[in-house]
Formats: sequence, structure tokens, C-alpha cells
Amino acid sequence: MTATTETPAKGGFLDKIETLGNKVPNPTIMFVYLIGFIALLSAALAWANVSVTDEVVTQVPKAEWQTINEGLGGMIVPWDITTDQEAILPDYIVTEVEIPVRSLLSSDGIEMFFSSFVANFAGFGVVAVVLIAMAGVGVAEHAGLMGALIRKIVKVAPAKILAFLLIFVGVLSSVASDAGYLILIPLAAAAFLSVGRHPLAGMAGAFAGVGAIFGVNLLITPVDSMLTEITNEVLPAGFTPLDVTANFYFAIVSSIVLALVATWVTVKVVEPRLGPYVPAEGSGLNPDDEVDEAAEARGLKWALWGLIAVVVVISALSLPPNAPLRDNATGELIGATPFMASLIFIISLAFLVCGVAYGRGAGTMKGGDAAVNAIAKTFGTLGGLLVMFVMIAQFIALFSWSNLPTVAAVEVAHILENANVPALVLLVLFILVIVVLDIILPGVVPKWAIFAPIFVPIFAQLDIAPQTLLAAYRVGDSPMNVLTPLMVYLPFIVTIAQRYKKDAGIGTVIALMIPYTMWILAAWTALFVAWFALGIPWGPGAPVGTS
Repeated sequence: MTATTETPAKGGFLDKIETLGNKVPNPTIMFVYLIGFIALLSAALAWANVSVTDEVVTQVPKAEWQTINEGLGGMIVPWDITTDQEAILPDYIVTEVEIPVRSLLSSDGIEMFFSSFVANFAGFGVVAVVLIAMAGVGVAEHAGLMGALIRKIVKVAPAKILAFLLIFVGVLSSVASDAGYLILIPLAAAAFLSVGRHPLAGMAGAFAGVGAIFGVNLLITPVDSMLTEITNEVLPAGFTPLDVTANFYFAIVSSIVLALVATWVTVKVVEPRLGPYVPAEGSGLNPDDEVDEAAEARGLKWALWGLIAVVVVISALSLPPNAPLRDNATGELIGATPFMASLIFIISLAFLVCGVAYGRGAGTMKGGDAAVNAIAKTFGTLGGLLVMFVMIAQFIALFSWSNLPTVAAVEVAHILENANVPALVLLVLFILVIVVLDIILPGVVPKWAIFAPIFVPIFAQLDIAPQTLLAAYRVGDSPMNVLTPLMVYLPFIVTIAQRYKKDAGIGTVIALMIPYTMWILAAWTALFVAWFALGIPWGPGAPVGTS
């Protein structure tokens, strides 16, 4: 591409945010400082005997119970002494508990820090997810398949809809959990670079689609099932349990509208601010490198056959009745099933097979040694990220053990509970509270487990259906995902940015994502208010008012 000397003027608000953010210490060191801060804060609050009382949703270990009972020959029968009949074990129970702040500087806290340090990192699932996903992607990238696919997508997709296409795929990727973060975001950056647009704009747009619009989809996702189940367990007497499609109409419209909003932000806000991309400012990447089109076409043909082979094998393992990847009890394929739990591995395997096939066809990779070396090189680029994950894992574990996030969430919930305002205003306040709390509790399911027992009954008394509150929760949960430092993939996003801008840091990413958070939150809240005011059902059989 031809670099231009014209660049947008610097010194604006977002540029100051970027400069300030990039002055923050190395992210690994930053988390060391944060651990010290929460240690002091937890000690002070524990000394003051700060605690909260809350109702907590707890999953009943039915599978473990069944295993133990079968081991004892089925001799144990749960019995309800109030009805003198056999009891049916629920999926969840609601219990009232007192939650005190626990000091990380106490004897128990110090013991927890030392004894669980290795376990915290070993149990930090994102490490394994990143390594497994990047193994397949690394082979495909080193073989040249990723570049070939991007060039093909760019040729097929009109330039005007490239941004929307990548963002919308990011929205849909929530059905595959982490795949969007690990695969789509790097691909979007490279796709923008290949057409002469700034790669950081492509990265930011895809990040917004994957993270800031995470709570909705055109499809029913595993998250929908978990949120619905928790809601049903705390419903007041007389309410009909929600179906998993309770927010389906709202989710479909939100997915499309917000993808359009994110596209507008990319084109009208982010790209003008970034200006033209100069390859020299990054790692020397240049989209105009010569390509052997004949070899590329041959490689793509081989890759297609590799993909067909993977699809045939996975179909044989998932489509027939009683297939290994179906749920053993229900036979379901979608939901909390082995197939859904295997998606990251299946996607990585597909990239691995297609990458090897492309390499053989295009002559860019020959033999198993080349594939192993490609994986090793990919893992080598993740060294700094893994060091950072060590400290992130400690911070999250220690923060959770101290009960600080839970106490903060419950206190804010009680403030809203006592607010004497109209239902719609209270719903909007609820959205804003979730937005703020997402900074310290970014998980969509854990937050709902805390808030559902408090707010579902409260809003029911205001003649507001639980599906309405659940829709409001979705609005507040996602937009801040792309800004919170506790987003486990934020360091990975920084790593992607540094491929194209060597001095990129957390401030760079935050400055890029602030416009997305602001516009998506504003548009989503406006859509929610209009939906509520018009009384449109949130999903099939899910009206705005109490049913």
C-alpha cells in the first residue's frame, strides 16, 4: 500500500486516554500492584467487620448424588418429611447466607496465597483454551492459509460491507464461546490490512462484535440456557417458568442493530481517528507482497478437501442418535453437551488439518516437522502473555476469595432495591449498575447468580416480568466487557495490536474501544426503553408485563 503523510491531528480526548493508559506499568506489574491494593483494602474492611446478607443460587450436585447412590446400590431415597413423600431434587436451591469480607493479610489469606498459587494458574482455563486454539491457527497462519482466506473473503465481500460482515460474525461467535476472541479478531485485523485499511480498526470492530455485544445472538446459546435456569429457580410463587427463548426476539433485533452501530463507529469514529496505516510503524507487514496465485488456488483446493474430511468425521461423531458428542441423557446436540464443550478443539483441529493440507497443496509446508515447528513458533510469541496470565489468575482468585466483588455487588443491589422510582427508570438504573459492576465481575453467569435472587422478586412486585429484567441484564452486561481490565482476553488483544503498532498498550486498546462502549450502550438502552414502552414481547410467549 502507499503510505500517506496526512495523519489526523493528535491531542484529542481519546489520544490523551491512549497516552495515559500506555503509561500504566507493564500489565503483569499492574496486576501485582492490584493484588497489593486489594490485600490492603480487604484487611481494612475485614477489621471493620464489613459483611452483607444475601440470597445465593447454588447448583444441586445431582450428578454426584446419582453416582454415589448407584455405588450404594440405589438404597438412598430423598424424602420430604413435610409431605411424607419421595422428594424430587431441584437443579438449584436458594439459600440466605452472610458474606463477610475476608482479609488477604490474615493467617488464612496468607495461607491461601501461598498454597493455591500453582493451583490458581493450573485452574485458569483460558491458558489451555488459548494454547489449543492458537495451535491450529498457528499452523494455518504459517502455511499461508489465513492470508489466502482473507484475500478470498476480501475479493468476494464488497468493500462497503467488510466491516459489518466481520462485526456481525463476531456477534454470532458467542455461540462458540472463546473462538471469536482467539480467531476472528486477529483475522479481522489482517483483513483490514489486506484492503489498505488500518488493521487496528478491524481488530477493534471485531472485538466490539465479540465482546461488547456478547449477550445476544441470532441463535440460542449455552449462556441463554444457564441464565434462564437461574431465573426460574428464583421465580416468585405463581410465575410460569421461562423458556430459553424468553428474550429471543429482542436478541435477534439487538444483534442486527448493534452490529450496524458498531460498524458506524468503526467507519465514522475509529478509522478517521487512526488515519492511514503506515506498515513501518508495526512489524513490517505489507499487504502488497507478491502472491503465487496458482499455488494459492491449489492450496485452497487442498484445504477444502481437508475441511470436508473434518466435517465428515465430526458429523459422524455428532449427528447419529447416541453419537459420542451428543448428551448421554437427553440426546441433545446443542446446549450443555459434549459437542458444545468441544467446539474450541473442533475449530482448532479444522484449522490444523486445513493448514497442513493448504501447505502441501501450495508447497509452503511439507511434513509433520514443519507443522510442529509452526506450533512451536506460535507458542513462542505467547510467552509474555502466559507470564501475564500467571498474575491475572492470582488476582482473580484472591479477589474472589476476599469476597470484595460479592459484597460490592450486593450493597449496590440493596441501594437499587430501596429506590422509590418508576419501573422503567429503575430498569435503566439497573442497567447502569450492571455496567459499573461488570468492571469487577465480568462473568455473565456469576453476576446473574448474585442479582437474580434479589431483583427478580422485586421487579415482579412492580408487575415487571422476569424476562424483562433478564433483557435489561443483557443490555448492561456486555458493553463494558471490552474495557474492563479483568477481561481475560484483554492482554491477548494488546498482543494483536502490537503486531501492527509496536508501542501499543492497554491504553491503545481502551482508547479504541471507548467509542464502541458508549455508542453500543446508548443505542442498546434506547432500544430497550422503546421495546418496553411499546410492549413488544421479548420472545415467544414472553410479554413485557407479568404473565
